[in-house]
Amino acid sequence: MLDSLKRFFSPSVSGGAVDSSRDTEHDIRIATCALFLEMARIDEKFTAEEMETVLSILKEKYGLSREHADALVAEADKELEDSIDLWQFARLINQNYSIDEKIEIIETLWRMVYVDGKMDEYEHYLMNKLKNLLRLSHDQLIGAKLKVLNSC
Repeated sequence: MLDSLKRFFSPSVSGGAVDSSRDTEHDIRIATCALFLEMARIDEKFTAEEMETVLSILKEKYGLSREHADALVAEADKELEDSIDLWQFARLINQNYSIDEKIEIIETLWRMVYVDGKMDEYEHYLMNKLKNLLRLSHDQLIGAKLKVLNSC
């Protein structure tokens, strides 16, 4: 199990040279997408609208085609399925993203929460958990929420 985590978070070797910045960027995208998927599924009702929201966010945030966004979702889904918790994803994001970038992720998660117009208790729980995992303050969490609600 530790070997699979090390492989997941370690740069891979391609053509004899390590391309760590590209691999790290890809790993961060997988980690971020995994958080999006977890949020979309937390209420056990993963709707087509939520999937389209995830795909739209990935295409917008990373400039991906639909095919690449689908592939990223599939890869993140597999990593999420193989994980025991969200800490490994948050750890990678914390190591590579600034506070502002992490707040942007939280804003995106808030957008996902309010796709159906309301927040349920599971989404509330997960947002608070992710706030802690991403080392953000309560004020930053609420500020991101208000920004999203005011833009709707």
